[in-house]
Amino acid sequence: MSEFLQAKDHRRILHVDIDAFYAQVEMRDNPKLRQVPLGIGRDPDQHHGHGVIATANYIARKAGVHSAMGAIEAKKACPNLVFVAPNFEKYRAISAQIHAIFHEFTDMIEPVALDEAYLDVSANKMAAPTLAAQLRHRIWEETHLTCSVGVSYNKVLAKLGSEHHKPNGVTVIPHDLAQDFMLNLPIRKFRGVGQKTLEKFEKLGVKDGRDLFAMSLDDLRVHFGSFGDVLYWQARATHFSPVKDRSVRQSVGKESTFEFALHDRSQIEAAFKDLAEKVVANMTKRKLLGRTLTVKIRDEQFKTQTKGITQSTTFDLDPAFMARQAMLIFDELYPEEFAIRLLGITFSNIVEQKYEAVSLFDQF
Repeated sequence: MSEFLQAKDHRRILHVDIDAFYAQVEMRDNPKLRQVPLGIGRDPDQHHGHGVIATANYIARKAGVHSAMGAIEAKKACPNLVFVAPNFEKYRAISAQIHAIFHEFTDMIEPVALDEAYLDVSANKMAAPTLAAQLRHRIWEETHLTCSVGVSYNKVLAKLGSEHHKPNGVTVIPHDLAQDFMLNLPIRKFRGVGQKTLEKFEKLGVKDGRDLFAMSLDDLRVHFGSFGDVLYWQARATHFSPVKDRSVRQSVGKESTFEFALHDRSQIEAAFKDLAEKVVANMTKRKLLGRTLTVKIRDEQFKTQTKGITQSTTFDLDPAFMARQAMLIFDELYPEEFAIRLLGITFSNIVEQKYEAVSLFDQF
């Protein structure tokens, strides 16, 4: 039965995971942080011992620091740990950039968190490993962040693949290698296996996928209830869940690349006005609104900068207002001379428009 299902599963799925996302963003923005153990969280000495680690860079991880660890515990594990308070507005804006890149490859996207998502690229004619390589290149080109990608025919294998070669790696698990991959996988790495489940497996003498494969479905149900079914199929490299596409896109944007660099402020204003009109037309057509407005600028030295504005309510779909906001950001980033090769405007934190604005005077 499992062999038949596996043979019939012709999906091509990517799992994309931005490596140590929050920490990597902070190291990108402050190169001095690249050579120190870094934890994203509040320093317990300055906040009465409160707080947890949102994520840590790989230097800190080698010292035993990990996500969701208490800040005090993290400092005990790594006394020279450098703390940086999280900036979620910045992380959300960058995540929106990355999701816009995802949409260049497929619209079948299932976000898991700001830093990871599943992509079903079955409809794309290009080979999945090639798509993974191009995707990683695009993310690096746009954000200067690395990611790890798993490529396979179901979500579980794709997720395991992205974890297998981190950071900054690609792991492809095709049909003919999937079963061996699962047989040799340590039991602690199976999806859903936590500490309590691991303790049960230790008592049963189950150390890896080979031992798990040898257990019958009935035995697994006795010991693990309905989770036994999940484990049974995982051991056979089979997973049924589809990539759950979100009905509302994560971002809507438009950008323009210029053959000759723009040096005049009036040219920048005209370009932003044109971009704003196109984005508003797209948003209006789709009946969408957004809470975050992000501007992207690339200069003649190919330095790319992005800056976003997030507000508690959605923005009005007003091209003139959008263009003015974009110019305010531009003037902040480029107060003097400039040579601009690319401009972009993107809306993220997207919601569906539940009503249509009408003037009271239209009713008479």
